[in-house]
Amino acid sequence: MDDYTLLIDLHKQGHRQGPGGDDETELALNLTMIDRNAVLKIADIGCGTGASTLLLAQLLTQSHITAIDFLQDFLDVLSKKAQSAGFADRISTLACSMDDLPFADEELDIIWSEGAIYNIGFEKGVRDWRRFLKTNGLLVASEMTWITESRPTEIQTHWDAEYPDIKVASGNIRVLEKHGYSPLGYFVLPEHCWLEQYYGPMQSRFDDFLNRNGNSEEARAIVAAERHEIDLYERHKTHLTYGVYIARKLG
Repeated sequence: MDDYTLLIDLHKQGHRQGPGGDDETELALNLTMIDRNAVLKIADIGCGTGASTLLLAQLLTQSHITAIDFLQDFLDVLSKKAQSAGFADRISTLACSMDDLPFADEELDIIWSEGAIYNIGFEKGVRDWRRFLKTNGLLVASEMTWITESRPTEIQTHWDAEYPDIKVASGNIRVLEKHGYSPLGYFVLPEHCWLEQYYGPMQSRFDDFLNRNGNSEEARAIVAAERHEIDLYERHKTHLTYGVYIARKLG
């Protein structure tokens, strides 16, 4: 297997493919101040196997959600979950790139994206997705965020190589304002969203993952990289987290 296939194999069994939590998804929804009984058209971009999609469908009972991911493997898992939960008529899946979305201008009431916008960059996503939102439509996105102005060299060097666009929250809020949004709220994901909701469950899958893939050198390299990231987070979690940004599109 190539690294790409191995990463899918490791992560598709996870409830979440990045840090987050149901309570935090609902907090972000509360900060939008929307009517939960309204008929809304929503896109969940970079949905993975659908943790946020399924919760939004539960909380927004009259809405339709298009769940978007470029990995059909993840969407297949989500489709089965939606069917089991009775949401199949309100959740549709779409395999495509988040920088080539098929929506019409001003088609959507809400764009939701947890732990995924980094794939094209926060500013590019904020700018390019704006046209799909109705005036006064809502953007909810979580993004890697520095929570201190200065950081230890080790963590700075690692993320400069992995994702050099990480900013402090004020920088991301300026990006939202620059591109025609009014920020409504911001909060950071607490530690349990990383350790209990994401890293812990992933660690519990390592042994099965290695056995399933013949303990290959490639599989061991992926596990080693994930363990390194977990170690960096545990030692430097006072400097970096995900920030959740809630904003309204201005006219």
